Amino acid sequence: MADDEELIARARNGDLEAYGALIARFTAPAHRLAVLLGAGADADDVVQEAFVKAHGSLNRFRPGAPFRPWLLRIVANEAKNTVRSRGRRESLALRVPEQRVAPDDPEAEIIAAERRKTLLTEIEKLPERERQVLLCRYFLDLSEAETAEILACPRGSVKSRTSRGLTRLRNALGEEAHRG
Repeated sequence: MADDEELIARARNGDLEAYGALIARFTAPAHRLAVLLGAGADADDVVQEAFVKAHGSLNRFRPGAPFRPWLLRIVANEAKNTVRSRGRRESLALRVPEQRVAPDDPEAEIIAAERRKTLLTEIEKLPERERQVLLCRYFLDLSEAETAEILACPRGSVKSRTSRGLTRLRNALGEEAHRG
């Protein structure tokens, strides 16, 4: 399987199959990010538009730089534009990974579902900057550097927003946040 640099070089030279391989490789994380940033039902459109813009900007992509954060920054910008143009805020559409519970323990399943619902509710209440950082860091499992690049903010801002967001969640969730 070709690496990103090879595919980008080929795509710059007009190889649509190479760009198609990049699309296949990065559609899932791009879609997750669009949904996490509030695109909701428009996530497919956001991702498609981001891939079109990325293709048109390949000549400005810095050779040797990682493609994933560059692309996800375009997705983040498209998602922000979509949410802003909508003029209203959609509810956050994401799924917290379900905790594994014994299949014969309905009480544990109910408790786990309630915890997920509470967590999602509290994440939705966070200020947008803190929510975006936490979603990138913990739901997309991005590094601080990738998060900073995607959200177009300094790495120090990612650290402080992460800290503030986690503190707010801990305070809102009380002891729930300290239990696993």
